[in-house]
Amino acid sequence: MLYLSVSMKKKFQAFLDWFTDNRPQALAGIGAVLIVATSATAWCLLSQPLPKLDTTPLYIKPRPPKPKYFSPLDGSPMQNEADGTKPVTAVMIENSPDARPQSGLKDGQVIYEAIAEGGITRFLVLYQQNKPQLVGPVRSIRPYYLDWAAPYDAAIVHVGGSAEALAQVRGGTFRDMDQFFNGGSFWRVSDRAAPHNVYTSFEKIDALQASKGYGTSAPKGIVRKDQKPSGAPTATRINVHISSKTYDSSYEYDQATNSYKRSQNGEAHTDREKGQLTPKVVVVVKAPMYIEQQRDTWRGVIETTAGGEATIFQNGHVVQCNWSKSAQTEQINFTDANGNAVPLAYGQTWITVVPSNNGSVSWQ
Repeated sequence: MLYLSVSMKKKFQAFLDWFTDNRPQALAGIGAVLIVATSATAWCLLSQPLPKLDTTPLYIKPRPPKPKYFSPLDGSPMQNEADGTKPVTAVMIENSPDARPQSGLKDGQVIYEAIAEGGITRFLVLYQQNKPQLVGPVRSIRPYYLDWAAPYDAAIVHVGGSAEALAQVRGGTFRDMDQFFNGGSFWRVSDRAAPHNVYTSFEKIDALQASKGYGTSAPKGIVRKDQKPSGAPTATRINVHISSKTYDSSYEYDQATNSYKRSQNGEAHTDREKGQLTPKVVVVVKAPMYIEQQRDTWRGVIETTAGGEATIFQNGHVVQCNWSKSAQTEQINFTDANGNAVPLAYGQTWITVVPSNNGSVSWQ
């Protein structure tokens, strides 16, 4: 409780009496004091410089648009629909030890691997969007490679071939780009012995195609689907037996790049210019193979429309399925036990065709 002295009480009472008698004037005075105080405060605040505003435009990086067009070969993104009609080129590349390391394999969009003769394998390498500067060593063609090239409407780049294959490729159905008749588009290197030393380039291939009027292709691609890795990988090491240790291959799945590091004869299989081969999809197809007398000599035969077992490795997983191909100009198809299509993922695809009687594939 507040206690006041007698004199303080008299003074306070006198103030109250005065305030009661002069209420309007008193209130006006108090209001004036408040106005002055408020104005002074406002002046002090406004007299201070305002902080400088940052007028720099806020940049938000636009999200890249999703591609609308995909290569009919490997599903890689294209700029426009017309890119899918550019000429397709199929090059026969040798795989004997004297031909290694090869050039141009890293840029191949689809690669078919099969036995050419005597257990020696050879590659049919397909290109459309990718055009490496150097390709080779280029070697001869066999009929079954033509069966795999036909659906792509591809020009065939080769150095001669078996009599059966030459009869087909020169018969008017295929776009023949044989070194025997187009020597200016090929050359032999001096650091390798013949016949392992014939090379070409896409500068020369494109010029040759243009001179022959091969302006476009109408490729039929393998069924594909944009697929992302999911779950822990279940198949990280693959071993493929095709003929002998020299030509058998293996793959190690690299989860960081979602690709398969290819080895051959126990060593990394490399492109001479671009390093180890790392396809996104590995397919092993079993097909009947046998030897028969052909018009020039005894030759190996692969039944490319027989159908059979196939094993697909992609995204770190394995799918066991069936393959079929109804005709030379039709594309190979992969289906499950119920007949449903098994689409391949996007990216470079390596298809190895092994003998159905003694070829094999295993994984872990």
